[in-house]
Amino acid sequence: MSPTTSTTPNLVELIARADERGLAAAALACLDRCLPLLAPEATDQLRPLWLGVARAGDGWPDRLAEARSAVAAVADTAPVDAAPVDTAPVDTEEAALVRRMLDEAPGTWASGPLREWADTCSLAALELHHRLCAAPSPGLAEVLERCRTGGPEGVGPLADGELRRQVRVLEVLADGAAGGLRRALDLAAEGRRVVQAVRSRRARTA
Repeated sequence: MSPTTSTTPNLVELIARADERGLAAAALACLDRCLPLLAPEATDQLRPLWLGVARAGDGWPDRLAEARSAVAAVADTAPVDAAPVDTAPVDTEEAALVRRMLDEAPGTWASGPLREWADTCSLAALELHHRLCAAPSPGLAEVLERCRTGGPEGVGPLADGELRRQVRVLEVLADGAAGGLRRALDLAAEGRRVVQAVRSRRARTA
């Protein structure tokens, strides 16, 4: 008997097939989940971008500028790694990865640049979740790419959970079902709570 192959699209394939709305939502959900690693006190600073996704990119450049300004305002007040333990300090390398996710958001609502952004955010979010439960390794890039095209072997449980959320966001937006964007927001909030819980444990055990 020949080996069976899965017909379920992997994360890379889902990104390749997504339209502008799906790509922007996928990237934004990754960023939203990871934002506490840059700005622990952030709340709804990314709301302008979620509204832009809901309105098919209407006013996207202005909404992007608004979100960047809002995130910068709270990120600039975040404690860094030298701060006291009870302030839950920000890891500078992790914060830089999150900042890159926002910095690389395109000012143009078009499939090409949005697909690049979605890909960047996907990899950065998986790396951040892997770092939260394991030390970075020389072969991490290959492990993350393999996990996006096959399975989560070689990554920790947090990265596994992040992979599943990324796939689910793209799936719910691809089928065109009512409430898909609401579900993407819920998955972003769910993942953000996971990251906040990890940060809290770090503060208690540092």
